[in-house]
Amino acid sequence: MRKGIKFTSLAPRSIGRFEKGVDYIGDIQALDIELARHAAVTAHFDSYKISLHSGSDKFSVYPLMVKHWGERLHVKTAGTSYLEGLRTIALNEPELFSKIWSLGLERYSEDRLTYHVSAEISKVPNVVELSALLDDFHAREILHVTFGSAIMKYGREIHNTLIKNADGYCANLTRYFKKHLSLLSM
Repeated sequence: MRKGIKFTSLAPRSIGRFEKGVDYIGDIQALDIELARHAAVTAHFDSYKISLHSGSDKFSVYPLMVKHWGERLHVKTAGTSYLEGLRTIALNEPELFSKIWSLGLERYSEDRLTYHVSAEISKVPNVVELSALLDDFHAREILHVTFGSAIMKYGREIHNTLIKNADGYCANLTRYFKKHLSLLSM
């Protein structure tokens, strides 16, 4: 700011782990103290909002964000849209979802290298209903970080399935975003 650079948001590195597609992992009270300190800096400069990257599913953190920043925040949840798209696919085109899941298992060890995640393939439960994988910590992270591989191999099929089942996809997104927004509302 001394150099005249204007910015509207800042995404600080915080304690704990903000992994992809799952809730915050760490001491929530310690995070609260850290966020209060950063909120004081934000209030002092009164020029930017806080940004929570990897914000999908950080349900335990959202009330703290509102507590310290009110409306001056940005939450990035792009992964939620993809995972809810996969939920739609699992319910309507289970064969395609099975192919995406198999590819995710195959690609996870390599695709995870560019992410900070802790999912373990060995800890994924055996499920009868494929969409239940999207409610499991390990499966969610595996599917989330292998999205690039899935899009490269099955992108057209994914797109066509979501277009064909747009109402279901919209319903899944609406339900999931309402869950996020209810915790972010003041």
